Amino acid sequence: MNTLPPPPDPLLLPVRDPRARDLVLDYADMHALVADLVMPGDASMYVMSALETSRELIRHSYYRYEFATVAVTHSLFALEHVLAERLAMNEPLHDLIERATDAGLITAGLAAELDRSRLLRDRLTQGAESSAALRPIQAVAMVRAVFDAVSLLLRPPSVAEATAADVGGTQPEGRLARLWENHLRALFPDGFRGVDFDGVDLVLLDADVAGLVQRELKGGLDDSGIAHLWGCIADLDKVVPLINEEYCASYFTKLRTMAQVAAVRYIPTAT
Repeated sequence: MNTLPPPPDPLLLPVRDPRARDLVLDYADMHALVADLVMPGDASMYVMSALETSRELIRHSYYRYEFATVAVTHSLFALEHVLAERLAMNEPLHDLIERATDAGLITAGLAAELDRSRLLRDRLTQGAESSAALRPIQAVAMVRAVFDAVSLLLRPPSVAEATAADVGGTQPEGRLARLWENHLRALFPDGFRGVDFDGVDLVLLDADVAGLVQRELKGGLDDSGIAHLWGCIADLDKVVPLINEEYCASYFTKLRTMAQVAAVRYIPTAT
């Protein structure tokens, strides 16, 4: 009689979540997706652990799609901890974000991105959203906002405020370049190719703004380019409120911000 215990089940290797099939070709490509999520060197072990875990959850959403949403909510642990320490107060995250914005530590635009993550966390807590709420590419953008905020908040006050002001638009050329780099990493919203709102084709609008921003970065716009840019901004103002899908609305809101920054130096000065 064989008294040895039965052999263990063979090791099951993880397989790609079928919902991630349109994201990347293989797991190795997930590294590039999170490559710019760089740990702030002067963070505490607690903050670095929370941020690194968030980054790795996105990477592993290749195998489990829900990890992308969990990554965003987990990153808020680091954000709330750093905000509470920097402001020397223990208040709800919404109030901490608002106070940091009022103090000039983070920009209003960055605060809005952080609040989107907070609202998602609240909806998950209330059962109004599931853990599959976000695509990994959306999670990258939201976690990147947390990384950016933490890096700002960990800098000395004078440096953080100067950097926040720059990101907020006091140097539009630098800000436009950063917005353009972020836009190049963003994927056009699934299912919205060939779609128009109120007669405005979204693909053409996206391409028009991209072309104008490139021309602005390379040397500036002529009169016809300026007129075209203002026309695109008017179209964005019209269509963004009509978009009812979260990622698409976020994509075109950021496109509108980029177009507005490109147009800053063409706003007539008051006399």
